[in-house]
Amino acid sequence: MPHPLDVEDLRTRVQKALDDHVSTQARRLEELGPDVAPMVDCISDLLRGGKRLRPAFCYWAWRGAGGEDRHEVLEAAASLELFQAAALLHDDVMDDSDTRRGAPSAHRRMAVLHRGNGWTGDGERFGEAAAILAGDLCLSWSDEMLTRSGLPDDALARGREVFDLMRTQLMGGQYLDVLEQVVTEATDGAGSLERARRVIRYKSAKYTVEHPLLLGGALAGADPALQASYSAYGLPLGEAFQLRDDVLGVFGDPEQTGKPAGDDLREGKRTVLVAATLEAASPAQAAAVRRRLGDRHLGPDDVELLRSIIVDTGALDRVEAMVLELVAEAEAALAAADVADPARQVLADLVGTATARQA
Repeated sequence: MPHPLDVEDLRTRVQKALDDHVSTQARRLEELGPDVAPMVDCISDLLRGGKRLRPAFCYWAWRGAGGEDRHEVLEAAASLELFQAAALLHDDVMDDSDTRRGAPSAHRRMAVLHRGNGWTGDGERFGEAAAILAGDLCLSWSDEMLTRSGLPDDALARGREVFDLMRTQLMGGQYLDVLEQVVTEATDGAGSLERARRVIRYKSAKYTVEHPLLLGGALAGADPALQASYSAYGLPLGEAFQLRDDVLGVFGDPEQTGKPAGDDLREGKRTVLVAATLEAASPAQAAAVRRRLGDRHLGPDDVELLRSIIVDTGALDRVEAMVLELVAEAEAALAAADVADPARQVLADLVGTATARQA
């Protein structure tokens, strides 16, 4: 059996759609001259990575609602990759991330371009500005790719409501994530676990699984009962996906994650894993975490110390239990849903893909 992300040759077809779209946009930019090319190259390179989970959930929700395999729905589903690229480009600037998918993040790459050419001004600021603009382009292109997918106007009108809600809630979730960094510091972690779960719900879970499902269902004309089933399956699975990603951000293999070991700790991400650690930590353990979390120069020994505290407080086991509980909830919702074949089996298999213990 093919990998669940490769059924119907989905990943290859999504990549082709993205390549064609970016090529069209690059031709539009040619009249600006060659100076714009490095920014477009950053977008193209970023779009060559990733699992393609969001297009998969969108496509198989379409099929699960009775839609046939069509190029037009692949175009609509692929637009979600451009939306994710925008989120990643902006997120890396906000988190001051050095890497993305095993390569320099876009703002670091553009800063190197600045320095290499001996341009005047602050190279880091130039890199950040270029990455923000690249993200803005991806936001615009995602909308255009959906609108020009070739699907009928009535289908696009149904999908537009979901697409707009997804974009609005993600931006709100991103703000909650930024806010969490300062709120937790000020309150010394009080109540931070529930806040961290709210952040992942709106920053990641909904736009990773639930909203792509609802978009695919809406485009296909799914009835309210099926859309409710997609939400009941998608929201817990999206949360489980992000919890697994948070664990990998601390304990994952850099060869698999594309980031240095413990990079989430250096970036000071206030994840559910960190919140659970602080909630259960002794005063000495909590002080050790707060002292090191967000230290850009955190060394291997400090990373290992933080990992040991996370394990010793029971936070890792607690998050793993959350993942299992959420996966069971998603599987139960899918089992009760009236989903057409072969989508039911692929959506069942995607549960394991989204929550695997490796990147």
